[in-house]
Amino acid sequence: MSPTPSTMDVMPQQAATPEPLTQHVQRLIARVRAFDRRHPSAWDLHLTGFCVTAALMDYAAGGWRDIARGTASPDWLIVTLNLGFSLPLLWRRTHPVAVLLAMVPFALVNAWTGAALQAAMLQLVVVYNIALRLPLRTLWWTTLLNIAPVLLIAVRHRQNGWDQEIVPPLMSIAVAVLAGVAVRTRRDYTEALEDRARRLEIERDQQARLATAAERARIAREMHDIIGHNLSVITGLADGGRYAAAKSPERAAQALDAIAGTSRQALTDLRSLLDVLRDDHQHPEADLTPQPALTDLAPLIDGVRAAGLPVHTTVNGTANLPPGRQLTVYRVIQEALTNTLKHAGPNTTAEIVMSYDGQGAATVTITDTGHGTGGLHSSGGGRGLPGMRERTALYGGTLEAGPRRPPEHGWRVHLHLPSEEPAQ
Repeated sequence: MSPTPSTMDVMPQQAATPEPLTQHVQRLIARVRAFDRRHPSAWDLHLTGFCVTAALMDYAAGGWRDIARGTASPDWLIVTLNLGFSLPLLWRRTHPVAVLLAMVPFALVNAWTGAALQAAMLQLVVVYNIALRLPLRTLWWTTLLNIAPVLLIAVRHRQNGWDQEIVPPLMSIAVAVLAGVAVRTRRDYTEALEDRARRLEIERDQQARLATAAERARIAREMHDIIGHNLSVITGLADGGRYAAAKSPERAAQALDAIAGTSRQALTDLRSLLDVLRDDHQHPEADLTPQPALTDLAPLIDGVRAAGLPVHTTVNGTANLPPGRQLTVYRVIQEALTNTLKHAGPNTTAEIVMSYDGQGAATVTITDTGHGTGGLHSSGGGRGLPGMRERTALYGGTLEAGPRRPPEHGWRVHLHLPSEEPAQ
């Protein structure tokens, strides 16, 4: 009993299914077109040579006499007419109108003498190229040039009824025109699709660059907020611990513990942010939204107080904000307290007043009593104030930052986020 073939044995047989014949034909046509684009004269020479050879063979074999309506024409005239219809095809693509005008005298002589050479049908190749390459209005008068020999031979050498003399040649001209228009329409449609694909690709690249720039700005804001704030707290704790080391070793030890805790928290936040940026999926446990919320304000303010800045908070209303707005409020408060720690000077106090309406609107005011000359206005190339304004603008809010009005001294940051618009 022969073994049953496994699934792995069957898969290669299915993958080896021959391609449809149409794909082979399309590839062959694409190769011919590519060769023609690279070497246009080669194809023109081959086609012209074939037509000249066929016309001269028709003369040499005497086949033209079988359909001719007048066989009294001399041999030199028949050869001249055959060459007059076939040789100009060499320039049919570059100068189709000139080629047709060059053929018209030969066509009139061919009709007048009644030779009715088969080579006269080569005019249809020129008509096709005119319909394919030139404005369609050119077809009107060039078509009349092709009809003139038809009428002439029908009048001078009529053998059948008028319908049999005129209708078949007119239909041949119409088929050549329609073929040229059809190919031209398909070519223009293909070029339009390719142009649209190129524009979409350019637009996609532009959108990708814009998204990259926006993501860089977001990462810069997050790293600035995480590192800047925690370093400011660590600096304040280190300064306080240095002064307390001589008089109160216990307080110095507490400052060191606070520095260690703040450093670990900063490393944790930074590691979470960097894990989100990984694309190798080696850290599936990384939180895709490692952002603080309003519930994290208490540890933030406690850390600032431990660094030596007394902070008083007042909350009015119930905070009912979505995560994005909570992050904005948190980061603005964090940045304001960080700048106070860095620039306000000694013996400074800070106050935070938060008001919520329960429908998504929030108003936060952070003030300090510092005497420093720096602050938010001095961050010429920093990310502090621009980052706060970018976050606020995402929700249509306003942000004001600057010195307090005299006689008060210090700095004031005022944030307002309007209510969310109800869904329609």
